[in-house]
Amino acid sequence: MLSDTTTKRLDAIGEISKTGKRINGLFRLMENPALWEQAYANIYSNKGAMTKGVDGATLDGFSSERAVKVIKLLKEGRYRFKPSRRVYIPKANGKMRPLGIPSADDKLVQEVVRILLERIYEPVFKGSSHGFRPRRSCHTALRYVQKCWTGVKWIIDMDIRGFFDNIDHEILVKLVEKRIDDRRFISLIKAMLKAGYIDDWKYHSSYSGTPQGGIVSPILANVYLHELDEFMENLAVEFNKGKERRLTKEYIRYKVLARQKRVQYAKAQKIGLTEQLHSIRSNIRDLNMIRRTIPSSDFHDPGYKKLTYIRYADDFLVGIIGTKEDCRSIMQTVCQFVENQLHLEISEEKSGVRHSGQKTRFLGYDITTYLAGWPRKMKINGIYAVRRCGAGRIQLCVPEEKILRFCQKNGYGNYDSFEARPRLNLVNLMNTQILTIYNAELRGFANYYVLARNAKRALQKLQCVWIRSFIRTLARKHRCSKREVRRAIKVAPGEHAITEQHNGKLHTTRIFRLKDLQDYPARFPMLDAVPNTAQYRTVYSELLSRMRRNMCEYCGQEGGHVVVHHIGKMSNIADGTESWKELMRRRRRKTLVLCTCCHQLLHQGKLPDWRKTRQQLVESRMR
Repeated sequence: MLSDTTTKRLDAIGEISKTGKRINGLFRLMENPALWEQAYANIYSNKGAMTKGVDGATLDGFSSERAVKVIKLLKEGRYRFKPSRRVYIPKANGKMRPLGIPSADDKLVQEVVRILLERIYEPVFKGSSHGFRPRRSCHTALRYVQKCWTGVKWIIDMDIRGFFDNIDHEILVKLVEKRIDDRRFISLIKAMLKAGYIDDWKYHSSYSGTPQGGIVSPILANVYLHELDEFMENLAVEFNKGKERRLTKEYIRYKVLARQKRVQYAKAQKIGLTEQLHSIRSNIRDLNMIRRTIPSSDFHDPGYKKLTYIRYADDFLVGIIGTKEDCRSIMQTVCQFVENQLHLEISEEKSGVRHSGQKTRFLGYDITTYLAGWPRKMKINGIYAVRRCGAGRIQLCVPEEKILRFCQKNGYGNYDSFEARPRLNLVNLMNTQILTIYNAELRGFANYYVLARNAKRALQKLQCVWIRSFIRTLARKHRCSKREVRRAIKVAPGEHAITEQHNGKLHTTRIFRLKDLQDYPARFPMLDAVPNTAQYRTVYSELLSRMRRNMCEYCGQEGGHVVVHHIGKMSNIADGTESWKELMRRRRRKTLVLCTCCHQLLHQGKLPDWRKTRQQLVESRMR
């Protein structure tokens, strides 16, 4: 548990950062072992926890003593970052993306640094930044565009070429030094950046960029582009003009005529001219009908301009209410700032100015506007009235090519011709396993595009090919007809499920339907939330609680040195007959807290049955 002084210091970091003062004493905070245990609890469940770095080590075998050893090396200045192991993964466009895999101890150090940097920068990051931040995601960025970009006439789509590989180390360090006054902590960040990487068994020095895949890289990237966020905020203040568009002369004329007729109606009603009321009421109705067909605002009003901005990682959009010349001028200004101040380059192929009526691709969605000028009955200041919706509302659409690529990638069949195919690589699995795979794929794809205005309608064709592919897969597995499969899985009209017996109990798995798709909550999530540092003094993860007992979960030895044994995923031990695998399956955990002896015997393949007596276990250790 953290001391009171350390806890107060962590709680005060955000408030000090808001005032603009430089923060010191961060390296002393890193000397607290509880902070390292929390860092380990944050990353141990990641898929990369068991991925080996250049030294072949993983997070398997973590213990408090291991953290203390790393802290000692850092205090004495003898800790050296190892180069990351570079691998390549495919991108959506067919190219390969380089990823750096740090060593196990480097992951721990980077996570501790990330925790401290997050406490410093999260309170001062702008609301326009949505990438790699807590409680923010692609959906929060898209939701902001959907709700707050109404009336945007032009959209500037900009992308930075090779951002992570071209970050200038000198500029990044200077930006960090603006808010951090700790020489040893700054030196630690420099050492991370200069660690280099191993590619094809050859060492390469790092002169620029942050390795994609590193734990601390995302927040350092946000620190770097925070300067762009501030620049765009100041640019918006200079560009914005007026509070609202002026009304058109024609709309004002019909509005005045309707008001005059209503005054005449009130006078005629007051003096009892009932024969004129019908005529005046008919005139008012005609004027209102004409007025509803006329644009109320002048879309070419030079006295009203507005700039909005949104960024996710290195991909950002600028929404403009103004002229196309304004867009070109702003785009040139932004390019000059990015090139001169950040030493980065804007990709010309992926950047450009588009009318809001055209489709702009952002985070996998197509963004466009539509004229929602039809009248609607709504409640205004407690009174129900008929009012037109604002024109130029943002609409999010599911790109057709994304659906087609998803269908081809998963092998459902031909999307255009509705021709489904069986997935032969799944026929050896159980029925429930096959259905679970199919459900997970479509549910994940549909949940990502749930913000689209036509999500269920756009995905209806994909669902038809998807369900036909599933039926064909089961028919191939059981060597029966598709009609027999449909009869077997049908539960009710429009509802299908698979029922199988496991361990004497019947388990039913329903087939996913688009009608079950939950709409995205209308309430926009709270932005710029202050981080809760109470977790460091009161709340511990389940794994940390198990470690603090200092008891081997296999042999029951207490008070000794314990380490944590990891596995990559539960499927790795699904068919194992060893007793320790059975114990982990019962616990449904990918970790097992062991004493040093049990951990060594496990890796040697000599760990005895846990049901043996402690005396027998001790004798086996002595051999």
